[in-house]
Amino acid sequence: MSTLSGKKIVAGICGGIAAYKAANIVSKLAQAGAYVRVILTRAACEFVTPLTFESLSHNKVLTDLWEEPLAHVELAYSADLFVLMPATYNIIGKLAHGIADDLLTTTLAATRAPVLVIPAMESQMYTNPIFQENARKLTELGYRFLEPEAGHLASGREGIGRFPSEEKILKAIEDILTERALLQGHRVLVTAGPTREMLDPMRCITNKSSGKMGYALAEQARHFGADAVCLISGPTQLKPPAGVEYVRVESAEEMRDAVLERFVQYDLILMAAAVADWRPKKVFAQKLKKSSARELTIVLEKTPDILSELGKRKKKDQILVGFAAETEKLLEHAREKLKEKNLDIVVANDITAPGAGPEVETNIVTLLYRDGKSETLPCLPKHEVAKEILRRVAQFL
Repeated sequence: MSTLSGKKIVAGICGGIAAYKAANIVSKLAQAGAYVRVILTRAACEFVTPLTFESLSHNKVLTDLWEEPLAHVELAYSADLFVLMPATYNIIGKLAHGIADDLLTTTLAATRAPVLVIPAMESQMYTNPIFQENARKLTELGYRFLEPEAGHLASGREGIGRFPSEEKILKAIEDILTERALLQGHRVLVTAGPTREMLDPMRCITNKSSGKMGYALAEQARHFGADAVCLISGPTQLKPPAGVEYVRVESAEEMRDAVLERFVQYDLILMAAAVADWRPKKVFAQKLKKSSARELTIVLEKTPDILSELGKRKKKDQILVGFAAETEKLLEHAREKLKEKNLDIVVANDITAPGAGPEVETNIVTLLYRDGKSETLPCLPKHEVAKEILRRVAQFL
């Protein structure tokens, strides 16, 4: 567990029966060389005493916002990771709605460190739609959740909501700390979504890209500790990830200008946007009216090839990753793109395959590398695909 040595971890212990299990986690973290500070909520003190955690962490335990007025600021800035265990229905509701009325919630409001949330509660509380909505909101904001297990609960009933095993918790902590360092010292530029090429003020040429893959890449790049992440996106229904510079564009030309303006500032560029290849040669100032004519001829012209321009401009210390969405000859077309555009990696997917279309939540991709190697990932949720792509790209950096 050398990953933990020297890391500053804040353990937030909440008022659930599993608080006694959290004591052993704190002990293991301290034994592995982590510097652990414990914050107990008032309810947690009803289950386990501060002295227990002081003995195991070898540090003073904090329980009240006023005993050290600046403690929440110091801990917020210095922490490498926050772990909430057991995370109760109450604490998750507070975090989701921005309530900071005690030491733990105030410290969490101030931190920019990753937060691992480990819920444990009765099944009916865990499955409550209000709780699930709060958890979903926090997940979108970047909080990491380690799901509870099914089994025997404190009430004597069986169901989902049991505190996870020690092994799972320690592995989740190690994984986050390892990932947190993967892109440290690097700046990441991501493009996402479709473009709109206008025909008139109402009509346009576009495509079915949802932007989910690009947004997931931007979010995971932030989780992996990138010094800066910029997301340049065409029109989508998605919310930009927290902590990411967001640039909204409409057309291929606008995306080209935004990318070229920022390109030299970044050393990892992931071009996941589905940029239109063609646009109307003439854009009408007024909405075209339906006439008696049975046909309408629209002349199209090529849009700028942004990826080719970047391939010609990129420097030795820049990694350029392209994406190839194909309907036939997947690997053949992807290899052509890899070579012609001067890419370091191309991520290819067959959009006709079940579970891999532009509007679904999952993807099946094959990564092709400059040295001729290739690797196909199984069908995974897009945020997991993003993680796997970035883990492999990090090796190049």
